[in-house]
Amino acid sequence: MALSTWLAFFAAAWAISFSPGPGAICAMASGLKYGFRHGAWTIFGLQAGIICQLVIVALGVGALLATSELAFTVVKWIGAVYLVYLGVRQFRTDAAPVAVEARPPKSAHPVRDQLLRGYLVNITNPKGTMFLLAVVPQFLDLGRPLSLQYVLIGATLCFTDLVAMSCYTSLASRILRMLRKPGHIRWLNRGFGSMFILAGTVLASFSHKH
Repeated sequence: MALSTWLAFFAAAWAISFSPGPGAICAMASGLKYGFRHGAWTIFGLQAGIICQLVIVALGVGALLATSELAFTVVKWIGAVYLVYLGVRQFRTDAAPVAVEARPPKSAHPVRDQLLRGYLVNITNPKGTMFLLAVVPQFLDLGRPLSLQYVLIGATLCFTDLVAMSCYTSLASRILRMLRKPGHIRWLNRGFGSMFILAGTVLASFSHKH
């Protein structure tokens, strides 16, 4: 994978990692319940879910794209349209407050429960699966070993998501209530919506060989 291609994926990974969704809600819920130190276990469960999603995608998509330019083009446009759709939907989302659980935990350090919850949230997240299926192949160099590229992509995604979910967990454990005002939520939605639309526009310009 060329450095320029990796940098482009690195930028896209930040956008998807910081976008509000089930993973962010899960991380914030853990931060509210347990604080950052103990709530961080949920973050590792979320990363395990991402890795499993990537493995599932890599097992079938890489071979198909390597032999079919038509499949590559179809996937590219599906990814571009899907990202623009997410952007428009996010941009138009009402400024509703974030709702998370606030019940006290049954035990002080439910590590296993947090890991499992984080894993299930990401492995069953259709937005995450669609992102990997439609976006990741656009950054593959089909003339080089795909396995090493998937490892690099997985490591990059886990890094950006780890940072993003850590920020959400820390935010929830300290100042989440400051972001529950309708005006704050409205501008947050518009910001992430614009990022998705921009990412979709960039993907539409990608070719089979880049």
